Amino acid sequence: MELGEKISILAGAAKYDASCASSGSGVIKDGGTSKGKAGNAPDFGARVPAGVCHSWTGDGRCVSLLKVLYSNVCRYDCAYCVNRSSADIPRSSFTVQELVGLTCEFYRRNYIEGLFLSSGIFADPDIVMEKLIETAKTLRTEAGYGGYIHLKIIPGTGDAQIREAGLWADRLSVNIELPTDKSLKNLAPDKSGTAILGAMDDFSDLSRDFEETRRKSRFLPQGKASSPDFAPAGQSTQLIVGASEEDDRQIIRLSSSLYRKFSLRRVYYSAFIHPGACARGAAFDPRLPAIPGPPLVREHRLYQADWLMRFYHFAAAEILGEDSPFLDPHVDPKTAWALRNLDFFPIEINRADYETLLRVPGIGAKTARRIIETRRSRSLSFDGLRRLGAVLKRARYFINCGGAFIERPDDPRRIRRLLADTDGAGLQLPLFEF
Repeated sequence: MELGEKISILAGAAKYDASCASSGSGVIKDGGTSKGKAGNAPDFGARVPAGVCHSWTGDGRCVSLLKVLYSNVCRYDCAYCVNRSSADIPRSSFTVQELVGLTCEFYRRNYIEGLFLSSGIFADPDIVMEKLIETAKTLRTEAGYGGYIHLKIIPGTGDAQIREAGLWADRLSVNIELPTDKSLKNLAPDKSGTAILGAMDDFSDLSRDFEETRRKSRFLPQGKASSPDFAPAGQSTQLIVGASEEDDRQIIRLSSSLYRKFSLRRVYYSAFIHPGACARGAAFDPRLPAIPGPPLVREHRLYQADWLMRFYHFAAAEILGEDSPFLDPHVDPKTAWALRNLDFFPIEINRADYETLLRVPGIGAKTARRIIETRRSRSLSFDGLRRLGAVLKRARYFINCGGAFIERPDDPRRIRRLLADTDGAGLQLPLFEF
């Protein structure tokens, strides 16, 4: 099979994995993030080749990654997966040298800034993981590649291989896929929830060990060897949304637990796409829900709720309680919390502390810090608040400045009606502060 055909097949097979980012790495070498330093630029008007995806870092930068599978041959028959063993699709695999050459060539042409590499389970997990590690190690030690590498951990592999992978990759991830062991047994009977969580735990333990060794090495005499970096961009995972019966409350609580137990950098949420919509040869499976399309709004709200937990200090139980199993599709979860807790408002902008400001819809973490800093020299008005970045369209119902109101927080149903999404904007993952 020609290399171009392999790229088309294995890039297409990888595009449904959402746990693809390049944030948090601090070891990208010279030219690793600076276009124009890694070789000649492509000809004017050249198209981006297959397999190049766009990802966003934590600070909002857009980066390009080569996102492919080592192989789409798979022993597992996961109902939700386009690459499952029973699917009648073209199959292919790269060699290590093909992937190394492809990554370096794309990098030199400024097509990409990094590599995201996963694989189908074409053999025992240790054998599959060895191929991914060999690719990363060859890139680093033989090709001299200093760009970003994200490797997928294959559940069931040993901690020694996870350790080796972390020495060559910037980020590692293992996909938990489904929120409960019951759903995993139903839709992916070849996979083990224990193995998945075990791999996360192994990474977490290794990361702590490396960090402790690195901390101790600071006190060694100059010239003594220090601890190498171990996956400096941390670990992430992916949850499929809508393939099983779990509600948003279960998903949010699971994500909160994963962040707390394994120090994950990110949990990615992927709206379920029926395999029949992705490739021919995917017959209807009665275990899967018969939905008209991927639940994109639900995915979007979960990302917003995740943002509240990671940056706004909300607890999972605050976002959804026992009587609220699903996130409101029409208002963001921060506004929904505010409408349920109107007795918390209004907030006096000139006196509220940082944590309180974070609870106000329309005021994000960056704006809250600006408010605290500005108040040291002067009082704020509504115009001043707007200049600092507050979105008064939402904040106006929950704040006052020096005792003055734009609108008082009186009727939650009226406020919800005024703030509800009506134009489909909720389908886009927001970069604004809410």
